Amino acid sequence: MYRKIIVAIALGGIEKGEKILRKAASLLDDGGEIIALNVVEDVPSYVAIELPANMVEDAMKDGREKLEALIAAAGVTATIEIANGPPAKAIISTAEGHGADLIIVASHVPDFSNYFIGATADRVVRHAKCSVLVDRQKI
Repeated sequence: MYRKIIVAIALGGIEKGEKILRKAASLLDDGGEIIALNVVEDVPSYVAIELPANMVEDAMKDGREKLEALIAAAGVTATIEIANGPPAKAIISTAEGHGADLIIVASHVPDFSNYFIGATADRVVRHAKCSVLVDRQKI
């Protein structure tokens, strides 16, 4: 069905990661590729002053280690990519850069704040140039 799938995995919701990695594997064409993506958000400069200088690099290393463990637990073959920046923008940019034909994102049940700010999944759905599968958390 799909040749290249980006699976966006937030470390705060890593328990959903195994499920969406398996979903990606079930949708992948023979010879296709899954890219497990974690995005480390930028720290605002007014906050960064109070934090260790290598915090972003440490978060990226931690993200890679956790994704490696998650991929092994899921039993799928995937390439790991760690990006830095606003999550929705990084997910879309990664998908475009790899020529992906599907993005899979997990989503939580929207709350009141999503009506003003918007969730990452919402932004990806609105702006991605390829298909997007949103895996909803059951209530």
